[in-house]
Amino acid sequence: MKEKIRDTASQLFLERGFKSITMDDIANEIGMSKKTIYSEYSNKTSLVEDCVMNKFCDLSNGIDLIIAMDKNAIEELYEIKKYVMSHLNDEKSSPQYQLMKYYPKIHKNLKLMQFDKMHSCVLSNVDRGLAQGLFRDNIEPEFVARIYFTGMNSIKDQNIFPLNRFPISNLMDSFLEYHLRGIVTPKGKSILNKIINSNQE
Repeated sequence: MKEKIRDTASQLFLERGFKSITMDDIANEIGMSKKTIYSEYSNKTSLVEDCVMNKFCDLSNGIDLIIAMDKNAIEELYEIKKYVMSHLNDEKSSPQYQLMKYYPKIHKNLKLMQFDKMHSCVLSNVDRGLAQGLFRDNIEPEFVARIYFTGMNSIKDQNIFPLNRFPISNLMDSFLEYHLRGIVTPKGKSILNKIINSNQE
């Protein structure tokens, strides 16, 4: 029961945003009484928190599976980007922005978890890229990991990148290319160009 509520609510939150979806909307979508939902979740905030943390865990597990595929470092980043985008409905409702505005405590906890996850993933990716001769050997992995996280968060800031001018999928592509072009070797650049060209076909 709880899982059904959480899955339905998560889908609605991603499609239409955290603010606009009410407990009534969720109850109607599932076809159950609001009272049943409140027997599992004391309020909307606790439901939002459960949805957010569950989605984060799902994405983290999926990213771990991609990393375990042992692709080259550049392909790995593109696969992760594709996976995340497919699970966030292209972020049309800008859930991250709404979370920050209406549920700041949940957003703060999520951001800390995202940093830990992304930090370890990017450090591991940089190490692999260095070993594969795809990334320049004079880069500072710790700096790259932190600037990548900062950039990923900044492109989701609608005050800087309004959604009507910068669709999130385009921003993610542009940022990933921007990130990689700054650290690749000629060998890495060749692989990067092939991926970009194949994505444009």
